[in-house]
Amino acid sequence: MNKQESYFRDWKRREETAEAMLPLIGRLYRNHGVVTTLYGRGLVHKSTIDILKAHRFARQILENELAVHDTFPVLEAMCGLDLAPARVDIGKLTVRWQAQGGGLPLAEFVRRELAPINTGRASFLSQPQDVVLYGFGRIGRLLARILIEKTGGGDKLRLRAAVVRKGSADDLVKRASLLRRDSIHGPFQGAITVDEAENAIIANGNLIRIIYADAPEQVDYTRYGIDNAILIDNTGKWRDRQGLGRHLQAKGVSRVVLTAPGKGDIPNIVFGVNNDLISGDERLFSAASCTTNAIVPVLKAMQDRFGIVHGHVETCHSYTNDQNLIDNYHPNDRRGRSAPLNMVITETGAAKAVAKALPALAGKLTGNAIRVPTPNVSLAILNLSLEQPTSVKELNNYLRDISLDSPLQLQIDYTNSPEAVSSDFVGSRHAGVIDSMATIVEDDRCVLYVWYDNEFGYSCQVVRLLQRMAGLELPAFPR
Repeated sequence: MNKQESYFRDWKRREETAEAMLPLIGRLYRNHGVVTTLYGRGLVHKSTIDILKAHRFARQILENELAVHDTFPVLEAMCGLDLAPARVDIGKLTVRWQAQGGGLPLAEFVRRELAPINTGRASFLSQPQDVVLYGFGRIGRLLARILIEKTGGGDKLRLRAAVVRKGSADDLVKRASLLRRDSIHGPFQGAITVDEAENAIIANGNLIRIIYADAPEQVDYTRYGIDNAILIDNTGKWRDRQGLGRHLQAKGVSRVVLTAPGKGDIPNIVFGVNNDLISGDERLFSAASCTTNAIVPVLKAMQDRFGIVHGHVETCHSYTNDQNLIDNYHPNDRRGRSAPLNMVITETGAAKAVAKALPALAGKLTGNAIRVPTPNVSLAILNLSLEQPTSVKELNNYLRDISLDSPLQLQIDYTNSPEAVSSDFVGSRHAGVIDSMATIVEDDRCVLYVWYDNEFGYSCQVVRLLQRMAGLELPAFPR
């Protein structure tokens, strides 16, 4: 057999195996609430090609590709168990089984590793947690997509409504269209219709009411059967305790999350770093900013291992709706100039915001921002002076390991591609991605480059915060 035929047949065998994995992954998710991953890459709701690409990603960690015919038997063994909801990494399970060198049979090994959750189907909540979006712009619609994707069996987070100001007579149809199509993130994965009688969008079976209101306290959510809801304010209009607290005056709202930096004593949460601030008594939270979420996990990892003396953060940030398409009046300096045509020097509060999540770095960082003519994906440049010397290899290996197996692995991703550019990170679910090929080290000084999808990656962080607040954080296996 020549090489051409050999490569082609091998691909077809892999493709066939990946296709056979799809119904098993779906069954574990729908029937048991089990989220299957492969070295942190989610496999639920993915295509055959997505599964093959996730396996190929394992080359970066294992120095050789993890084949689907290795992980498929692990998946089959999992389906033979009666599992409770959890996140299970079949890549790590497979490698761990291979490393035991012919000890336990695979089925017994998987049963042993997953024994703590081999306890039968269970629900985390006595009833689904209602969620309301206040605002339905860029972040609001991406949050809607993620929440709909995570509906599962319907016993977790349930997106019930979005509150907006009414536009034209065909407002409902236009908002459904914006959810269905996105110029950056592509089409919605599923089916969307409208129910005009209920003034609702139906997305993959989820009825999402569109409620019109001009002020937070005007809405009575209980009229729509919504109660004890967590409300996510995407407008950024009210950022202090008094303003954001207006949502709590509305009937049916129990807690509020702001998708912007909070002011005063509102806890600013960077998920994965300062989750201890999430308490039952506090009712108002901030998910900080996209840039703060991108840099704080990396800074924590660096502080834990090397110590940070001081540093400067510069972010090349994609333009946003706050800027003008062409030159026009804007209350802030420089932002009135055309966003698609200019790099615009502006300020960012991310460096100061770091101290709220990492008090040890208070007063040690400065920061600035440059808005650049791209619609999404930004780049944070961390110029740090460390307490001890290191090398490019040591630093990159450390951050790679953090991205693969640590409490920060959902926040920090890692790439070693010499060809990576910003558009490659559209849709990244991590808070930030270390570009290892750009790392610079000189004795006790280093420069790190961190890519981040300032829309989707940030939205994923908001949903993780939401899940923790609702008591829906899944245990991860293998341990």
